Amino acid sequence: MFLGDQEQYLSYNGEVLIFHLSKAKDMEGAADKRVNLCVRRMAFSRDTKLFVQKSSGVFSMRARQVKIEMICSSCTMDSRTGIILPCILMKKKKRNNLVKYLLLLLHGSNHFEQCLRFKLDYELKEDIRLFSGPSVLWRHANKLLYISSNTRTVLSAPVQLSSVVWTGEIEAEGTVVLGTRTACLTQGEAEDEFSTSDRAVWGSEFFGYAIESQKMIPGTCFMPHAYSRVVSSACVCKGERLRKQLHVSLVAVTHKKQLVWFQDGLPKGVCELPYENPCAVKAAVTSNNGLLFIVSFASGNISVVQRRDGLQVASTWQQVKSVLVDDFIGAGSEQLLLLFKDDSNRDVLSTFRITDLGAVNYTSDINYKHDVPAAEGLQENSLLTIQALETRLQAGFTSIRELQQHLGLKKKVILQSCKALIDLVEERTHILPSAKEVKCRREYRSLLNSTCRGCLVSLWDDVENPPHSLSEETSLTSAVPERITEELWQRVVGDSLVVGVKVTESFYLSLSDVSLSLVMDQEFSLISPIIKCRNKIIKLHRAFSALSVSSCQTEPPPKKMKLDLHSKNDMKKEFPKRDSRFQLEGEKTVIAVTSLSPLLAFHRVSCTVLLHAKKHTRQDDSSQESKNITVSCGKILLSLEDISNGKYSVKMLRDNNYCTGSTEDILAVLAVSGRFSFQIVSSDCTLTPLNSWLLGEMECTPFKECHDNIFCHKAGDVYGTVFNWTPKNPFKGVLTLFCRNLTVLFQCLHSLTRALPPSCDVKLLRSGSKGALTEQLALALEKEMLILKSSSFSKESKAGNSLSWENEPAHKISDAPVAALLESKEGVQQFRKKLQKEREECVLSVNQTMNGALYQEIALKTAEAQLTSDTLVWRLS
Repeated sequence: MFLGDQEQYLSYNGEVLIFHLSKAKDMEGAADKRVNLCVRRMAFSRDTKLFVQKSSGVFSMRARQVKIEMICSSCTMDSRTGIILPCILMKKKKRNNLVKYLLLLLHGSNHFEQCLRFKLDYELKEDIRLFSGPSVLWRHANKLLYISSNTRTVLSAPVQLSSVVWTGEIEAEGTVVLGTRTACLTQGEAEDEFSTSDRAVWGSEFFGYAIESQKMIPGTCFMPHAYSRVVSSACVCKGERLRKQLHVSLVAVTHKKQLVWFQDGLPKGVCELPYENPCAVKAAVTSNNGLLFIVSFASGNISVVQRRDGLQVASTWQQVKSVLVDDFIGAGSEQLLLLFKDDSNRDVLSTFRITDLGAVNYTSDINYKHDVPAAEGLQENSLLTIQALETRLQAGFTSIRELQQHLGLKKKVILQSCKALIDLVEERTHILPSAKEVKCRREYRSLLNSTCRGCLVSLWDDVENPPHSLSEETSLTSAVPERITEELWQRVVGDSLVVGVKVTESFYLSLSDVSLSLVMDQEFSLISPIIKCRNKIIKLHRAFSALSVSSCQTEPPPKKMKLDLHSKNDMKKEFPKRDSRFQLEGEKTVIAVTSLSPLLAFHRVSCTVLLHAKKHTRQDDSSQESKNITVSCGKILLSLEDISNGKYSVKMLRDNNYCTGSTEDILAVLAVSGRFSFQIVSSDCTLTPLNSWLLGEMECTPFKECHDNIFCHKAGDVYGTVFNWTPKNPFKGVLTLFCRNLTVLFQCLHSLTRALPPSCDVKLLRSGSKGALTEQLALALEKEMLILKSSSFSKESKAGNSLSWENEPAHKISDAPVAALLESKEGVQQFRKKLQKEREECVLSVNQTMNGALYQEIALKTAEAQLTSDTLVWRLS
């Protein structure tokens, strides 16, 4: 029995995993020898500034006349659950040259699971990689071979290759292998002795191969073929497919001591490396979004290249045994862990360094145990100082911009004042500035008066007796009505007419209770000209799309768009009229939805669109005054001919994996759809099947105007359904559906339950925002209280009517003052009779009866009010 004496080091969730082999203790009566694969989980302690062991695990293997070795380790995704776990490949070689390989997964409980086992008649030596599945990939006899835990069969890719440069995941492509091979020349290139193509000149080329789809990817998407002879390793930083075109950003190291940055197949930057024979490169994203490239050399040296204003070597280290990248100190960004060679100490974590080439820097050769407070204080003070300096720098830039704006506006105001003064002296009519300039003048009038109090006087508002022409023009300018609406549009969706009015930002800010109404221009004797509308409140937030990594600046984290729709009131019986408002890039759109069929009975209809709202104005005493206003927004013309020609139809077409619907089309679809939100929680696996279900079975594509919402193109009743998937984490998310009716909703849910794992929990969430539901609950409770109060009042009034003939004398006596009654014997007798009467009234009021019809009416009203309150409480819970 032979043991490999090497160790494997792996970083996982901020911890360092150390794998090593050891002989198991012989048990009495045991015929077979056994070997233990041991793992230690080490975590960095910020108190002692050292690595401490958290836990350990053991996997025992039978090893009789067998040599056992660890081949490689990596963190890969388990396709059964979607969780990334540590994975290690083991080799058991017998004397008959038969080689057995084991692929083990390490779970959080330190339990090893054998997920793959296969035999070969040769040893794996070249370009061995582990990837999702988990799966194993290697090169043998210029062939690309791989085996997965799902297939458990060795498969061969239909390609001859010379080397594997990189293996990893690319969005929309899955696992991709980037390699080099002998150039496959076309007939023209082979016959032309003086061909100038890169692959013809160098005789080799790059190629990409997607494992899942088993298709080839042009190598020029990654790098020019001229680099295929010198590149030894690469690291893809970003890869995505946009409009059927693959965009890739990567770095590669060459045998010429170079690190080269490539963007979409073209070199964008190069840096000369300090050592010979670079063999591997990996990337790390440190604090302040600093992108570092770690280059390993065959000699055991490490070089870090920083990407700021070009590529440049930031630091180098020698005699490094291993370098790992992870968040070891829990700072929220990645750091480098350098494990140095130390022959005097067998514990590899005894000599280390944690750094991000910035504020984080921990070294094992500093004895923190005797100076923990000072070291901690220095580290914390450095971080706080840098953060404070950054904040002050940003504040300084903001102050400079504000001062520049102040100076520019002051200059404009001074120039206008000078022009007005000259015109006044020369008795010419002064032309007032535009409305925008007047607004700026009002904002900075106080600033101007304070800075130029002794040298210049404002000539618009401070002049007691201005010239006649100037005051006349001012009054005419103020009389111009404020612009309220910007655009009026209409759409036809099924049997609904959707009308939208875009309102200006300045006008909308002073409004509340906004609604639309449609009034027919034609006069009909038996039909009301006012058209009933129903509405919803819609808020849509547009965001910027993610940009590819440029050659000069690190890509910022992508911003996401968020669609937030909530109904102002879902209880149609209580509130048949509802309002629809839409927010996009500072513009407000009020939407009304009405039934189309009744309007088509007139063949051709012209309607006036009216906007109703409460306008708020602030008084001098800081109070607000509101008044109801009605604004005419324009007219819409609706004819059966236009509808038949599809003039106002919603157009949702596919174009390069996107849905080409305009903003008005998206609004119209959402306005006529019902909104249902479901919380999906998975306890033992990730929710990756949900994305496959949306893009595959439901045939959904995202809107160009709003990528977070996807449109269903599947034929049948579900066509036109809009989905919004918002994952909270890999195991939990919220799926929102916008569908025409409940039948479509049930069809979508039926299809969804078949795609999700059985252990998933699907829960219907409340509709509407918490604030709106709280307001509705307050109104419902108030209504319930008023019903109870009115019922008690009606009961007391009926009882009072039956007792009124007895109470009249008593009321006459009660009018007399009590003190006067107690002065004589007759007065005391009257007071005694009055008290007795009041006691009888109390007894009668307690034991009174009620009419059955009245009681039934009160009970029905009370039950309806309580049911409404209970429903709102359930929706809030």
